[in-house]
Amino acid sequence: MNLEQRIDLLAKLGNYCESDDPRWQAAQERAYGENGWFSPEFIRQAVIQIARKFLQKEKLTAWAAHYAIPPTPSSPKNIGLIMAGNLPLVGFHDFLAIFIAGHRQTIKPSSRDEVLIRHLIDRLIDLDPAVATLVSFAERLNGCDAYIATGSNNSARYFEYYFSKYPHIIRRNRTSVAILDGSETKEELTALADDVHLYFGLGCRNVTKVYAPENYDFVPLLDAFRKYDYLADYAKYKHNYDYRLTIVLLNKKFYMTNGSILLEENTSPFTPISVLHYEYYREGEDPAAAIKDNPDIQCIVGHGHIPFGKAQQPDLMDYADGVDILQFLRDL
Repeated sequence: MNLEQRIDLLAKLGNYCESDDPRWQAAQERAYGENGWFSPEFIRQAVIQIARKFLQKEKLTAWAAHYAIPPTPSSPKNIGLIMAGNLPLVGFHDFLAIFIAGHRQTIKPSSRDEVLIRHLIDRLIDLDPAVATLVSFAERLNGCDAYIATGSNNSARYFEYYFSKYPHIIRRNRTSVAILDGSETKEELTALADDVHLYFGLGCRNVTKVYAPENYDFVPLLDAFRKYDYLADYAKYKHNYDYRLTIVLLNKKFYMTNGSILLEENTSPFTPISVLHYEYYREGEDPAAAIKDNPDIQCIVGHGHIPFGKAQQPDLMDYADGVDILQFLRDL
């Protein structure tokens, strides 16, 4: 299967992702049934992102051309791919890069997110049975030539130990922040609500902390965030909100809330579900200068950075952790 054939297949898969095919709808319902964090709305959000940002023929062709990917690799490898499961199809971009590069891959999906990826691979095999020679699934990834693994900080240490003698990319916990300057419009704050709330805030591209100028008025921000008041209708999210609210009340800590998200002053960029941290900065200070090299930060949202509302809309060349995976695969 040459590069052009692989791209054509992926474009067909993109059309399938946006279809109302009963098989696809049933797979999405099953994914939600097995993981309550994968709400139908957020599955759809992830699928549309993949279909329109990744699985377009012209985008894939330009991506491959940028790296001079040959029609067929001269020495194809077998890549062991360990996927995370915090978001629907969160590991799809890794699969896509390996497929475009022309390598074989053995995938260990997360138990929290295997329904969707298995279904889409099966669909590719239906379109062309040769895909089965390029993609397989396994519980143990033995004998691979290189590894790409995403997980928690603890699992990353495990991956580093076992895969250290092979070419590898290991990803750890990351999160994102926003920098406010007080001039944001109502529309920008509403867009920031997407960056914070999409996928219940579980992704590395979700904004979990904002930097605000001293004396910043948070009321318009909390009002804009009411767009996602309905998240409190999900029992898993509401349980987290109620628990965190109880903690701050018992500790007599200052907090702000609109009834569905808690704002707490904290220097850490990492937050529990349903909590947004904030930190003030003085006039003349540039928070971005202090955090741009922080390995814990995936994205910075704000004026002069990623536009509000775009954190969860990466393009093909917006690589997790800033590691160019397609170059890594090309150069193996």
